[in-house]
Amino acid sequence: MPLKMTSRAVSDAVVLDLTGRLCVLEHTLRERIMALLEEGRRCFVLNLAAVTYIDSDGLGELISIWTSIRRAEGQLILLRPVERVRELFKITKLNTVFEILDDESSAVRVAQQGLHHV
Repeated sequence: MPLKMTSRAVSDAVVLDLTGRLCVLEHTLRERIMALLEEGRRCFVLNLAAVTYIDSDGLGELISIWTSIRRAEGQLILLRPVERVRELFKITKLNTVFEILDDESSAVRVAQQGLHHV
């Protein structure tokens, strides 16, 4: 199942609700984030609750996206990854890079606060 994505504004943050698999040849997420950065958006929350699988290329995409957002002095929070994806972040130690939260309002608040501390 290819990655599906919807975005919505919550306060000053963009929440991207993702569904499906984040894997090889999947570049729509990065393209969407880059377009939002060009529009001046800086707060991002990726809702991973419906992402069932991430492969190494998908992890690479997330790291690339995180780097682009940080370079633009923005903030990225990952929201509600399923247990399998959460385990992947632990195994790869990416849970020490990404901020991972389980409550959307907290994720939006942390993303906005992070802008003022970058």
